[in-house]
Amino acid sequence: MSSFAILLSLLMLSFIVTSLVIVPFIDLLYKLKFQRAQQITRDVFGKLTPIFDKFHKTKAGVPVGGGLLVIGVVATLFALILPVLEATGTEVTSVYANMPSEVGILFFTFLSFGLLGLYDDIKKFFGFKQTGLFGLRAKHKLILEIFLGLIISSVLYFDLGISILHIPFIATLELGPFFIPFATFTIVSFANAVNITDGLDGLASGVLMISLFGLWFLSATILDIPLSVFLALWIGSLISFLYFNVFPARVFMGDVGSLSFGATLAVVGLLLGKVIALIVIGFIFVLEISTVLAQLASKKYRHKKIMPAAPLHLTLQQHGWGEPKIVQRAWLVQIMLTLFGVWLAVL
Repeated sequence: MSSFAILLSLLMLSFIVTSLVIVPFIDLLYKLKFQRAQQITRDVFGKLTPIFDKFHKTKAGVPVGGGLLVIGVVATLFALILPVLEATGTEVTSVYANMPSEVGILFFTFLSFGLLGLYDDIKKFFGFKQTGLFGLRAKHKLILEIFLGLIISSVLYFDLGISILHIPFIATLELGPFFIPFATFTIVSFANAVNITDGLDGLASGVLMISLFGLWFLSATILDIPLSVFLALWIGSLISFLYFNVFPARVFMGDVGSLSFGATLAVVGLLLGKVIALIVIGFIFVLEISTVLAQLASKKYRHKKIMPAAPLHLTLQQHGWGEPKIVQRAWLVQIMLTLFGVWLAVL
C-alpha cells in the first residue's frame, strides 16, 4: 500500500472513531452542565460588550468542549499508529534526524495548550470566580502561553535545529537564537487568533480544516511521515466535529480546542519551514486578531472605536450579514488563501 493510501486510510479511521463517540460525548457534556451560559460579558478594560452579547445570547446552553474530544482521539490514535507502522515494516521517514523530538513537540503543543484552554473553560462554566476575559486573567493567560511557547520554540531550535525564515522571492534569513522569540510570538499569536475567530458556528473549525489540507499536502511532498500522519488524523477528526459545529451548532470547541489547535497550527508551519505560507494560509485568523488589537488600541489611546465591534465577524453581523453567510464566504476565501499559500510554499 502506498504512503498516500495509508494516510487517506488514517484520515478515514480518525473520522469514523470521532463520529462513533461524538454524540455520547455531547450527551456527557450536557450531563456535566459544560454549557455556554447566558451572561453579560466585558472586554479587557471592563466595559460591556452589548453587540457581542446580542449575537451570542442564542448560543446559551450549547455544550462547550468539543475540542477535548478531537484532542483525545487524535493524540490516542497518533500514539498507537506510529509504532504499528514501524512494526509492520512501513518506512517512517522524517526531514529531521531527531524524529522523537518532532513527535514529542507535536504531542506537547497539542496537549499543553489544550490543558490551558480546558482550565479556562472549567473556570468559566463551573461557577469559579470569573476574572478578566471570563476565566483566567488575560495577563496571566498570556504569561502561561508565552512560557509554553518558549519551551516549544527552544525544542525546535536546540533539538531540531530550526533557525531559518524563508521569505519567497526575497531571501532565506538565518535567525540564529532570535528564532526562539520569533517562534514563540508566532505560536502565541496563532493560539489567540484561532480562539478569537471561534465566535460563529463552523467559522474557526471550517477555516482550520481547509488550512490543514494545505499543510498536509506540503508535509506529504517532503515525505515527513510523522507530521503527515498527525495531520491526517487531525483532519479526519475535525471533519466529524465540524458536522456538529455548523449552524446551528450542537457543540463548540471551547478554549480547550481553539488554543490547542491555533498553537499546533503554528508549530506545523514552523516544522515545515513555511512561516510566510502559514501567514497566507492562516490569514483569516490573522485578520480576526488584528481587528481586535486595532480596536483595543484605538479605545485605549483614542478613546473611541474604529469599527462597531471586534473581531471582524461581529462587525459583519452588525451590518446585517447572517451567520451562515459569513461562515460560508469565509470558507470560500479560505480555499483560495490555502491554494495561494501552498503555491508560495512550493516555489
